[in-house]
Amino acid sequence: MKLNRRISGQIERPADKRRYVRRLFAGVADRYDLTNDVMSLGLHRRWKRRLLRLADLRPGHRVLDLAAGTGDLARGVLELASRETFEIQVFAADLTPEMMRIGRAKADATVDGWIGADAQRLPFPNGAFDRVLVGYGLRNFPDLDASLAESFRCLRPGGRLISLDFGHPDWAALRRVYFGYLNASTRVVGWVLHRDPESYVYISESLRRFPGQREIVRRMEAAGFEGCGYEDLMMGTMSVNYGDRR
Repeated sequence: MKLNRRISGQIERPADKRRYVRRLFAGVADRYDLTNDVMSLGLHRRWKRRLLRLADLRPGHRVLDLAAGTGDLARGVLELASRETFEIQVFAADLTPEMMRIGRAKADATVDGWIGADAQRLPFPNGAFDRVLVGYGLRNFPDLDASLAESFRCLRPGGRLISLDFGHPDWAALRRVYFGYLNASTRVVGWVLHRDPESYVYISESLRRFPGQREIVRRMEAAGFEGCGYEDLMMGTMSVNYGDRR
């Protein structure tokens, strides 16, 4: 467990975690999407579609894909709007330029902007968006409460924050198996795809520190969101959290 302890020491303080996360994702950007497919057996695409359904997107909405990575959710929003034949504005924001570079190469030209942004200090005016979508990002934010407050600030009244992330299953035995699986599988995938076992051991270590879906509800309520809740996926190993700005 020396590797876990070493990573833990680098993400203990918010400023250190910010630097670590930026460096980590810069290093894995070129194979990030492939890694997601391998580790989830492609299921992450289904889970993201569920997030989009819960977003209840409408014509004319302005949508922020926060911690966008290579822009899976931004592209998903555009595909949904195309199928439903309505106009929508989509912006993608991420801390890591290398991830956005790959996202720009993949994205349809109708993505309205790619913005380098820290979730704790978003460069948008109050009430700029109708929806803020976060795919596997809350767990990486160095200051979760500050980031939730920023998302709330950037939402219009009637807006909604929806987040998909790893979860904490209720059943203790399942949690032990799940964490054990993540700890082992992330080392293997990190070595095979990046020749670096550390590149994805961060997932299991960050999840140990992540409050999980039930506590995220409380944190969202403390930030001002109403109607907060969550929907478990895969027996709670994944979860979608949501809350509205009334």
